[in-house]
Amino acid sequence: MTASKNRCAWCEKDDLYRKYHDEEWGNPVFDDHKLFEFLILETFQAGVSWHLILKKRENFRKAFLDFDYKQVAHFGDYEVQELMKDAGIIRNTLKIKSAIANAKAFIKIQEEFGSFSNFIWGYVDGKPIMNQYTALSEVPAFTPLAEKISKDLKKRAFKFIGPTTMYAHMQATGMVNDHVVSCWKRN
Repeated sequence: MTASKNRCAWCEKDDLYRKYHDEEWGNPVFDDHKLFEFLILETFQAGVSWHLILKKRENFRKAFLDFDYKQVAHFGDYEVQELMKDAGIIRNTLKIKSAIANAKAFIKIQEEFGSFSNFIWGYVDGKPIMNQYTALSEVPAFTPLAEKISKDLKKRAFKFIGPTTMYAHMQATGMVNDHVVSCWKRN
């Protein structure tokens, strides 16, 4: 992580942000396991800083069994109560229960489309949308496409997946490339 690289301004706050920006943010993700991880993290991020989520990421990984959606789908009241005791994650009953509901809905989408990746990337014909923003202030909180996907996911029993959360997921997983044009990550 060379300091002389031009990066998106949001990631220059510290090394944790820079590492995430340089190694993950905006890289196209087609792996269902990783897509589920980002869904969990993005839903827990609502109302708190992404920096806090990144700091607690390993705790989330442990708490949600390495983001194994098949196991998370079987969590019940006992697991919810145990997660509510875990100071290493965001302890919010509704978000914890939404992670379980989302795991179940995720599996149903896999059954219908062959994979969650097939479903979600179908919205962009399998290729990232390449935005041409020159400043962070130009990047929207959400787009009509994020709103459309959010509505579809809600119809499919997903929780805590509004358009802003969905757009953050699209950015994180590379469905949209919102690196500013001067950023070295623009390929």
